[in-house]
Amino acid sequence: MTAHTPPIPPFRDRRLPFAKRVDDLLARLTLDEKIGFLHQYAPAVERLGVAAFRTGQEALHGVAWMGPATVFPQAVGLGATWNTDLVRRVGEAVSKEVRAMRARDDRVGLNVWAPTVNLLRHPLWGRNEEGYSEDPRLTSAIATAYTRGLRGDHPTYWRTAPVLKHWLAHNNETGRDVTSSSVRPRVLHEYDLRAFRETVEAGAVAGVMPAYNLVNGRPNHLSPYLREHLRTWTDEDLLVCSDAGAPSNLVDSEHYFDTHEEATAAALLAGVDSFTDHGTDSSKITARVRGALDKGLLTEADIDAAVRRQLSVRFRLGEFDPDHDPYALTTDFDTPAHRALAQEAAEQAVVLLKNDGGLLPLAPGTRLAVVGPLADECKLDWYSGTLLHRRTPLEGLRERFGPERVRFAEGVDRILLKTSAGTFLHVPETDADDKVRGAEGALDPALLAGRTDLPPLTTDATGTELSLIDWGGGVLTLRAPDGRYLSVAEDGLVRASADQPGGWIVQETFRLEPHGDGHLLRHIGTGHPVSVTADGVKAADGNGEVFEVVVVESGEDAVSRAAAQADVVLVVGGNDPHINGRETEDRSTLALPGHQERLLRAARRANPNTVLALVSAYPYAVDHGEVPALLWTAHGGQAAGSALARILAGDVSPAGRLPQTWYADDSDLPDLLDYDVIGGRQTYLYFEGTPLFPFGHGLSYASFSYADLTTRVEDGTLHVTFTVRNTGDITADEVAQLYTRATDPSVPRPRRELAAHRRVTLAPGEATEIAFRVPLSAFAFWDVARGRQRVAPGRHEILVGASSEDIRLVETVDLDGEPSAPRPVMVGGLEAVDFDDQSDTEIVDRAKTSGDSVIPVAGREGELVFRDCDFGKGTAGIAVEAAGEGAVELSLGGGPALTVLTLSPGTAGPYDYTTVSAPVVVAGGVHDVRLGLRGPVRLARVTFSG
Repeated sequence: MTAHTPPIPPFRDRRLPFAKRVDDLLARLTLDEKIGFLHQYAPAVERLGVAAFRTGQEALHGVAWMGPATVFPQAVGLGATWNTDLVRRVGEAVSKEVRAMRARDDRVGLNVWAPTVNLLRHPLWGRNEEGYSEDPRLTSAIATAYTRGLRGDHPTYWRTAPVLKHWLAHNNETGRDVTSSSVRPRVLHEYDLRAFRETVEAGAVAGVMPAYNLVNGRPNHLSPYLREHLRTWTDEDLLVCSDAGAPSNLVDSEHYFDTHEEATAAALLAGVDSFTDHGTDSSKITARVRGALDKGLLTEADIDAAVRRQLSVRFRLGEFDPDHDPYALTTDFDTPAHRALAQEAAEQAVVLLKNDGGLLPLAPGTRLAVVGPLADECKLDWYSGTLLHRRTPLEGLRERFGPERVRFAEGVDRILLKTSAGTFLHVPETDADDKVRGAEGALDPALLAGRTDLPPLTTDATGTELSLIDWGGGVLTLRAPDGRYLSVAEDGLVRASADQPGGWIVQETFRLEPHGDGHLLRHIGTGHPVSVTADGVKAADGNGEVFEVVVVESGEDAVSRAAAQADVVLVVGGNDPHINGRETEDRSTLALPGHQERLLRAARRANPNTVLALVSAYPYAVDHGEVPALLWTAHGGQAAGSALARILAGDVSPAGRLPQTWYADDSDLPDLLDYDVIGGRQTYLYFEGTPLFPFGHGLSYASFSYADLTTRVEDGTLHVTFTVRNTGDITADEVAQLYTRATDPSVPRPRRELAAHRRVTLAPGEATEIAFRVPLSAFAFWDVARGRQRVAPGRHEILVGASSEDIRLVETVDLDGEPSAPRPVMVGGLEAVDFDDQSDTEIVDRAKTSGDSVIPVAGREGELVFRDCDFGKGTAGIAVEAAGEGAVELSLGGGPALTVLTLSPGTAGPYDYTTVSAPVVVAGGVHDVRLGLRGPVRLARVTFSG
C-alpha cells in the first residue's frame, strides 16, 4: 500500500494569495485562540503549528533593548541629514540586524515599532530626539526612507514590519495620558495627519501605534481617524498596536469608561488590533475581551477583523513560508559596512551653525583643548541599543590630531561631601566588573534594577573625591573616580554602581538643597534625602544628613588652564538623554545649563578661538555672540566622536541642516499644550519672529551658487529646475531646498513651506541641474467651509535656496484652482469645529465614538468666528445643538449681540445634546458670524431658518 501525503492546508499553500491563506487560518482558529492573539504576546497554537508571536521591537535608530547592536544617530540627527538615501540604508542595516539577532534570540521581534513621525512642533517636548522634523514633508520623506529600508525590497515578503509612532498630535510628556490636544480641522489635515499619510501611502508601513494622549477630548486609542483616514490610505491591512498600558489608562487614569470591558471593546471597535498591557501577562486583556463578548459589546466578527490584520503582517514576514522567506538567512550584524554607515550617518548629521572668520576647519598642527561635560562621553538614549563600539569626541580628536596635541578638561567640579560629624563620604574599593546596563538585553528595560552586589558608600576621615556634573535646573549627578555614577538600588543604599545614568526612573540624579549651614543631598528618583546609617549611606525617609560641599577643584578653573595653553578650544556641551528632557519629562527651558554657560565664558576669556559643539537631543537658545564657531549634532551613536573629529579637521565638509527652528528665547514659544500651529504662529511655517537659527539652516566649508530657475505647470504638476554650482575649493555636499508661498491668501497660510529638497555632492567648480516635480495638490489647504482640500487660484512664489531664510532664487507662478465661495449657512448650517478663528476655546468630543464640539477654556468666555457666511435672502431663526450649561451669543462682524440662546437648565451629561432655538433676523447677503460661548457649554452645531 502507498501512504498518501496529507493535503497541505490552504494557509500553508504559498501558491494562494495571502488574503485567502489568512481567511483559511482564521477559520481554523477557535474563539479562545483568536482572543489570545489580541494581546502583545500571542501564544502558539501548537495543533496548527502556528508559533508564538510578539508585536513590538524597538528599532528607532538601531535595534534597542536586546543587548549590543549597531547604534546610529538619534532620529532627530537622521532628520538633520536631509538625506533620504542614507536613511533608507540605515533602515536596511537595522532590519538586517533585527533578522540576524532573531536567528540567535527569538525574543527579538520582526514587528518593529519605528519610526516616530510625530512632528517636532515644540522644542521643549521631552521626546524631541525621537522625531525627524517640525515639517510634515521632511518628516514623511525621512520616515518613508527609513520604512523602505526596514521593509526590504522584495515584492512579497518583508524583512521587518514597521509600525509608525505615535498617532496623533502628541508633543507633551507632562500629563501625557490625561491631557487633550485641541486640533482644529486645518491643523489636523495640513499638519498632524500629513506626515502619517504620506508615509503610509508610500507603501512600506505595516501599522501605527496610537499615542497616550487625547485629541479633541477623545483618547487616541479610540480615534475615529483610524477608520476615517488611516485605513483609507492603503489597500494593505494595517496593524494597530496599542502603546504600553494605554488600554488600561482608558479607565484607570483617563476615566473615560467605567469598566475595562467597555474600554477594551471600544478600543477594538475603533481599530486597535493588538493590546500592549500588563507586560507578558495576557490574562487580564483576554478576560476583558471575553467579558465584553458576554455583555454584547463585541461580536466574534469584531475579533476576527483584528486577528486578520495581525495575521496579514505575519504572512508578509514570511512566517508561514520559512523555506521561501528571502530574509530568513540574514546574518549581517556589526559588519564593516554597518560600522562605516554609522560613521557616515554621524558625519552627515553634523550641522555647522556659525563659522565667523573661518576658524573651522582646524589648521593642521593645531594645539587643541577639548573641554566640557560631553567631551569624553558617548551618550545613549532610552531607545538605543548597547554599544558594540564607542568613540567620544575626545577619543576621535586624539586619534585624528595626535594625543600630544589635545588637552582635556571635563570642566566639572571635583568635590568632597563632608558630614556634620566631620567625616567625608567614601566610595569603598571594589573589584567591580565592567557590567553595562542593558548589555544582556531586556524586553522591558524599565524593569532593570540597580546593582546590589557592590558595597554601599560609607564615611571616613579623608573621603573620596567626586565629580559633580550639573545638568541644569538643579539636577546633578555624582561620579566616583573609577567612572561609576552614584546610584540608589531597591534597598535604598547609595553605591557607585552605574556606568551611566539611565532607567525608566533615573536613579543617578540628585539635588543639593540649602539647609542651615550646608546642604541636603536629595535623591530625585525616590524623593528621599541621603543620610548616613549603620548600614551605609542611604536615601531614606527622614531628616537627612546636612553636608558641606568642599570644592577641591573648580571646573571653570580647569577649563581656563587648558584653554590658555591651546590654539583653539572646543567646548562640548549639551544634554544627557536621560536627564532634563526625555520620555515622561518635558524640558522647562531652552537655556543651556548654567554651569555649561559658565564653562563657555571661562574658555572664551582664556582663548578667543573658542568653538562650541552642542551634542543634544534638542535645540538650545544659546548666547553665541562672542563664540566664533558653533556646531550642533544629535547624539550620534557609536561613531559620534570620529564623525565630529573629521568634521572639525576638514576631512568632511559639514552639510547637516536644522530639521526644526532654533528659537532665540523661551518667550518665543507657545504654551506646550497649544497645538494650534496656525493660530499660535508656530514652527517656521508661521513663526513671525526672528529665530536664533532658521529651519533648514546649515553652513559648509565650501560655497555654492544658484542660478537658472525655471518653472512650468503641466498636467497637474509644477516642474522646477535650477542649477547649483560649487564655487568653493573643496568637495562638499549642499542641500538645495524648494519652498512655496501663496502671495495673497484668503486665509492664513505658511510664510513659506518646504515642497522638495535634495542633498547633492559637488566637486570644486562642478555644477548640477536639479529638477523637482511638485504635484499641484501640494498647494492645497483644508477649506473648512467645504470640508475638504482646495487649491486656491492665484499667484504663488517659488523660492529656492539653502535654508528657509536663505533664499537665492524666486519665481512667481499663477495657478488655476477653485475660487473661494461664501458658506451656504442656510443650507448646511455651521459645524462649531469648522471655525475660521477662535479665542479661548478648545475642541472636545461630541460623542465617545466620533464627532467634535467646542467649549470655552475653563473660567473664560470663548469666541468662534466664521467668515463669509451667505445668508441668502435672510433668516428669521437660529438653533444650536449643544450640551452642558451656559449660553451661546450670536453677533455679526463686530456688531452687538443679536440673540443669546441659553441652556437652562443644563443637560444631564456632557454627551446629552439638546437643541435650543430663538427668533433672530439677519439680513440677506454675506456676513461674518461670531458665536460667543459663555459658561461650560459644549457647542456642536448651529443652523439657521428662513
